[in-house]
Amino acid sequence: MILVLKPKIEEDRIAELIHTLEDGHIRVERTKGVDYTILALIGDTRSVNEGTIHNSNIVHRIIHVQEPYKQANRLFHPDNTEVKIGDCSIGGGDFAVIAGPCSVESEEQILTVAREVKRSGAKFLRGGAFKPRTSPYSFQGLGAEGLDLLKIAKAETGLYIVSEILSNDWLDRFVLDVDIIQVGARNMQNFSLLKELGRLDKPIILKRGLSATIEEWLMSAEYIMSEGNRKVILCERGIRTFETYTRNTFDISAIPMIKHYSHLPVIADPSHATGQWWMVEPLVKASVVVGADGVMVEVHPNPEKALCDGAQSLNLEGYRKMMNEIHSLTGRSM
Repeated sequence: MILVLKPKIEEDRIAELIHTLEDGHIRVERTKGVDYTILALIGDTRSVNEGTIHNSNIVHRIIHVQEPYKQANRLFHPDNTEVKIGDCSIGGGDFAVIAGPCSVESEEQILTVAREVKRSGAKFLRGGAFKPRTSPYSFQGLGAEGLDLLKIAKAETGLYIVSEILSNDWLDRFVLDVDIIQVGARNMQNFSLLKELGRLDKPIILKRGLSATIEEWLMSAEYIMSEGNRKVILCERGIRTFETYTRNTFDISAIPMIKHYSHLPVIADPSHATGQWWMVEPLVKASVVVGADGVMVEVHPNPEKALCDGAQSLNLEGYRKMMNEIHSLTGRSM
């Protein structure tokens, strides 16, 4: 339930209404806009007495929210959310480019990519230290050593680090060493992990699950936000369909759909969406056109020898070309 208050209401009257509404089952969150103040009632609102609300004489309109996600809902938060990372942000109007290898393999590899990411104008370096793989015999990442190498790359270039967490066991280390914690598609509904991330003051990239509906995706964001962390960035990375020519099916329509129903920033991952390096650039352009707040792409100095997902990784020349195209298309800062 959302209460839109009348303009120019005294603070003590607003505080009195909030106190009346709040109990053990309801939490009230306040958002102040240019013209109106909005009170979002979070919890089981069936016990709320609408007569009491009307009798307060300060409520302009009551809106009943049908969607099960509340804090991620644009009705609760009409303005776009801007997630700040140091002196950068995602969702504030700039176009964010997060680039780097699928997995950290060596100091030479990650530094080579980090220098190119920096040179081409991006501000975020992605790199997998822990890799969830379909086969238990595939390369699983360097683990703690991978995080150490990402720290070396950050120390030299100043790039902000994005890396995927797989379990609660590594939370303390990620809080110290990673600037944006990524939740991969396979963990989108790992609710115990999402709750723990919700208790952090740290930006979270939440990737869409392999076969998740948009509502299920937003409900996973709700798990994080319900614990207090509002710094959630959604990432469309393709969903599993009957099509076999691409790794996944890139749901380009999900980006404007999310923008319509939610205030959270949305980025796209065309590398995982297609599994084909030559499709990355055109889908980056498509993401720009439909209003994405940024993209996450995989870059490797020698994709043919990559230990993970080389087929979908741009080489350094291809990455430079893509960045030039983005600059000319967006006209936005990165």
